[in-house]
Amino acid sequence: MGSNGLKAIADIFERHVFRIPDYQRGYSWTKKQLSDFWEDVENLSENHIHYTGVLTLEPVNESVFSNWEEDLWLIKGKGFTPHYIVDGQQRLTTAIILIQAIIEKLYEDEKLNYTSRKEIIEKYISQSKDGGISQTFIFGYEKDNPSYEFLKTKIFMASSSANQDIETLYTANLEYAKDYFKNKINELAFEDLEILFRKITQFLKFNVYEIEEDLDVFVAFETMNNRGKKLSNLELMKNRLIYLSTLFKVEQYEKNSLRTNINNAWKTIYEYLGKNKINPLDDDNFLKNHWIMYFKYSRKTASDYITFLLEEHFTSRRALDGEISMSEIQEYVQACKIV
Repeated sequence: MGSNGLKAIADIFERHVFRIPDYQRGYSWTKKQLSDFWEDVENLSENHIHYTGVLTLEPVNESVFSNWEEDLWLIKGKGFTPHYIVDGQQRLTTAIILIQAIIEKLYEDEKLNYTSRKEIIEKYISQSKDGGISQTFIFGYEKDNPSYEFLKTKIFMASSSANQDIETLYTANLEYAKDYFKNKINELAFEDLEILFRKITQFLKFNVYEIEEDLDVFVAFETMNNRGKKLSNLELMKNRLIYLSTLFKVEQYEKNSLRTNINNAWKTIYEYLGKNKINPLDDDNFLKNHWIMYFKYSRKTASDYITFLLEEHFTSRRALDGEISMSEIQEYVQACKIV
């Protein structure tokens, strides 16, 4: 990404690939946050900078991105730099959804601020090779996240044979955000659309910070995400379990297997919690009630559940001292999956 500092979205997306890692929560913004974001953009005077917040990035190691088969041609072949988004993904996702809504307002041969529709897509959304057969997305989730396919097919309107129509609380939020912005820009004149696009790409500025290699990214994630919309305890729990999976002195494939199982369990949980889009079930009520059943605690002590889980039981000290094993975490994860 180069030097840290204030950067506009147009600069941030210059020859970069962004992925939201599996320990991150999904898209959690709802009407209040979207309304605040839209108000900020709408009230922004042209040529005035609006500070949008911190964007914390982690460089993706080659040992990781070498397995990104769909993206490798863009990274190795065209020199794009891959980054994980550690902090700031809610705002950046929101901006990209708004850009996509603007793209869908344009005709195929139409230009916005002297930039063709195709050029806008290639910078912010996706690029294609092999005559359009292969498509790589500039911004998205890691492949095993249920929001990965949803973002591609329902938000970016790409076709995919792999789409399983998995919906969660987070995919419902993505869909709501797109509908919200499409309604907002529906009646805008073309000139106003150009102004809006300039504001988003040139005058919304992030304080970009690249994490150093020796910084513990999982601990940083928990600390950073106590800003903004607070993480739910269920989201913190997922991150903690993934973090613990990295501490055991076992073969890497065993760590990877546990991490995959954690991700699969949380996919199932969020799919279950979000089945009723009008009245979704609460993250933390689920975790609290599961704690009561799994650890055989009484409801009188239910308020202590998160202290027990994050400060007493599933801790790095206990993992490093051998007081909790991978198999115990695996058993807990499997039990969470049975909802």
